Amino acid sequence: MTDRLYYQDATLLEFDAAVVDRTDSGRRIYLDRSAFYPTSGGQPNDTGTLGGIRVLDVVDEEERIAHLLAEPLTVDRVHGQVDRARRRDFMEQHTGQHLLSAVFEALFGWRTMSVHFTSESATIDLAAGAISPGQAQKAETQANEIVRENRPVTVSAEDAATATGLRKASDREGMLRIITIADLDRSACGGTHVRLTGEIGSIQLRKIEKAKQLIRVEFLCGGRAVAAARFGYDLLAELAGSRSAAIRDLPALLEQERGELRAAGAARRELEEQVARDRAAELHAAAIPNSAGVRWLVDRRGSGGAEGLRPLAHAVTRLTKAVLVATVEQPPTVVLASTADSGVDAGQLLKERLLEVGGRGGGSPRVAQGSIPDQAALATITARLLDG
Repeated sequence: MTDRLYYQDATLLEFDAAVVDRTDSGRRIYLDRSAFYPTSGGQPNDTGTLGGIRVLDVVDEEERIAHLLAEPLTVDRVHGQVDRARRRDFMEQHTGQHLLSAVFEALFGWRTMSVHFTSESATIDLAAGAISPGQAQKAETQANEIVRENRPVTVSAEDAATATGLRKASDREGMLRIITIADLDRSACGGTHVRLTGEIGSIQLRKIEKAKQLIRVEFLCGGRAVAAARFGYDLLAELAGSRSAAIRDLPALLEQERGELRAAGAARRELEEQVARDRAAELHAAAIPNSAGVRWLVDRRGSGGAEGLRPLAHAVTRLTKAVLVATVEQPPTVVLASTADSGVDAGQLLKERLLEVGGRGGGSPRVAQGSIPDQAALATITARLLDG
């Protein structure tokens, strides 16, 4: 059995221990005592070193803890050192989660159904139908008020049969490890926690979204919240600086820019349509009608994709007795367009010709598009289409 030192003191980062077992050629180590927290209860494991060798993972095997190392360990006694930054980070996130879950339940009656911690994000899943911006702000404000009050966070061992006032009932028997935030929360938990709420630093709510039948709330505590605030400020400062404006003026400026972009996009589309109409008229005037009075128009382009052909195709459909065969060499693409009085169903005809060359595509009776395997096939289908 491994004596779990983190249970008694989450701030303990160095310890000495005896190796009681080893497997995997000395890369999987078992100690008589350890301060390394194993992945458990949604909280990821500690990292650090044992005898100067990196600890890659820490696994809870119920009665004992396995330490997975980067290299074999051959000595029988070892000095362990837990990564301080990682331990501190998860202590902040985990205690912040207890506090935030208790606040949401106290304010709105929303129970926390599950929690998730990674090295980059932390989330709680709440039994709520929806969370308004005002409710989120109220919870965040109250949570940070409790942080500033610097309430004690204590650890106790209590019998499951007599433990009362738990935010969530435990299905375990025997002794429970209870984490208590003074005048706020009592939860059975085996994770690592700070000693005072002030050590959480701050709590910042981030993305809120539906997660199946629950609401998932992403949050950041302590150092993560500071880093996110710094990143956000630097980004806003850069955006404001590029516009020679103050940060507070950005919303109005960005809305103005969006309006200008929409107007520019509309103007560009109108120009493209005018160019397409002029090109269609030019091709129509140059084409010689066949015996049925239908003019077959041809437009060949080297590259640029089919998007550049579609305005031309739609312009042709507004002419009289005309069919357009337009191609792009890179990537090999064909667009077929026809007027209603041409007697040509563009979608049906193109589909038939695509089958002949192994192409794919289709469309409506007026405009259809297909992709062709190669240049030779593009030349073949163009000739077959022009043959009618």
